[in-house]
Amino acid sequence: MALHHVAATPETCRWGMFDASYPPVVTIESGDTVVLECVSGGPETLPPPELGLKVPQALLDIHASSLPRAGGHIITGPVAVAGAMPGDMLEVRIDKIELGNDWGFCGFRPLAGTLPEDFPERFITHPTVDRERMTCRMPYGLELELKPFFGVMGVAPRPNFGTISTIQPREHGGNLDNKELTQGTTLFLPVLAPGALFSAGDGHGVQGDGEVCINALEICLTGTFTLILHKQQGSEPALTYPRGETATHYITMGMNEDLDLAMKQALRQMIAFICSRSNLSRQEAYQFCSLAVDFRVTQTVNGEKGVHGMLKKGLLFA
Repeated sequence: MALHHVAATPETCRWGMFDASYPPVVTIESGDTVVLECVSGGPETLPPPELGLKVPQALLDIHASSLPRAGGHIITGPVAVAGAMPGDMLEVRIDKIELGNDWGFCGFRPLAGTLPEDFPERFITHPTVDRERMTCRMPYGLELELKPFFGVMGVAPRPNFGTISTIQPREHGGNLDNKELTQGTTLFLPVLAPGALFSAGDGHGVQGDGEVCINALEICLTGTFTLILHKQQGSEPALTYPRGETATHYITMGMNEDLDLAMKQALRQMIAFICSRSNLSRQEAYQFCSLAVDFRVTQTVNGEKGVHGMLKKGLLFA
């Protein structure tokens, strides 16, 4: 299978927008691997010169360009998969994640985050990163182990949606902010537009479940992805919502402005998944979820809040 490389440039990136009409930066065959260089942050997030931290040239070039900006994230892509059509499923294997710089940023601003009424000020810090030890050091001295992942991974939305923001996660994926989707895991996405049109960005160095202050440790990352197309087979139900898989768990997801409704969606997705893979009835699957599935708050800052369900492998099926 072929290997493709896409650098982060003003020509290969979009700032804050998904749209099915965007032409692909590369078209690949199912099973090919693509390396996407991704950068993060606007000029307002750069470290002050007195910190002596080097800013990647690719990020500076994007800042200096006339790339349209609609808030949100800088994403690299889209990557088209030949033959992909609505109703198909795209399997995204996250083969490798590499750090792209030696610092990240984390902060908040007025009228955003989970507690805007408590924190009406602007606040940002630039933790430094030790790539060899895979740690970051906070300005107050605390050291955290890095567990990098991409906050944004998604296909193009339905063509009739036009341009949508990268901020809100939806059926196309996008700003999932799911810390489980690290190197070696897999994301499954419904294909909603011809070519699928996969993009990634919003690198996170480390994040807790329930991202709360707007940011994780925002950082530049380079991702290696193998994209596998699964054509819809006959009357087989199509995947309708993002789903994940790690070495140890199956993951379903729910997103909604109302956290209760996000929970219900993640639960319904898990019940449907269990029924599709086992002989359990809907009633039995619902009961099983209460006994053995962990439901976690993914994030509460993207407008569409997130919940993900974690089903341990081996409990029902391998």
